[in-house]
Amino acid sequence: MNDIILETKYLCKEFNGFKAVSDVNLAIERGHIHALIGPNGAGKTTCFNLLSKFLVPSSGQIIFNGRDITTAKPAQIACMGIIRSFQISAVFPHMTVLENVRIGLQRKLGTSFHFWKNSVSLRHLNDQAFFLLEQVDLAEFADMRTVDLPYGRKRALEIASTLSMEPELMLLDEPTQGMGHEDVSRITALIKKVSAGRTILMVEHNMHVVAGICDKITVLQHGALLAEGSYAQVSGNPDVIEAYMGSTENNYQGTHI
Repeated sequence: MNDIILETKYLCKEFNGFKAVSDVNLAIERGHIHALIGPNGAGKTTCFNLLSKFLVPSSGQIIFNGRDITTAKPAQIACMGIIRSFQISAVFPHMTVLENVRIGLQRKLGTSFHFWKNSVSLRHLNDQAFFLLEQVDLAEFADMRTVDLPYGRKRALEIASTLSMEPELMLLDEPTQGMGHEDVSRITALIKKVSAGRTILMVEHNMHVVAGICDKITVLQHGALLAEGSYAQVSGNPDVIEAYMGSTENNYQGTHI
């Protein structure tokens, strides 16, 4: 039996009678990179917000490591090891790259008030911060103000900051959104690199990224699960092709769903 780290059972979310997520059953295997995809309006973001506890389900269950977290708060699941990134770059722009990563490391100090400590007293965290920056190829930018980083590098910094919180499960929301080809390739390779020993669930529109690194893919349409499997399986599924292209008669190429 596969080792399931996160699962949902008949997960639903309604907004004024509209079902944005409808009876979704997910099973995320430990150590895998799992993608959640679907056409616009499929319910991906709502589902992601439910999993990261920014929304409360209307019904159903969310289970992490065998524990029901359906009613848990975002801060509670973060302490359990579920850490999320967002579509919009979420860094402290006027801090240095090193300081951004160090903030995540400060959580281990046991109280949020350490956030306000003098930077000199936090130097003992610098070695760990540098190590994480090396993991994402940002060590040479350590002393740069984050506002001056190129967009793709900011996304890499977000991944480093996420790693600083020692996630067991990383939820990555559109990690390559708005990037050029070079940055997409860099971030894709980076996600693959940092996935070692971790589990990653990602929402991603770029099918080249999904095809290249994901072990399993779940396709949503109208809030419900449409298909699931490897990229080869879902990209050849007639229902998936129709959902993306509008008709099975369209000229379809597998990497373009």
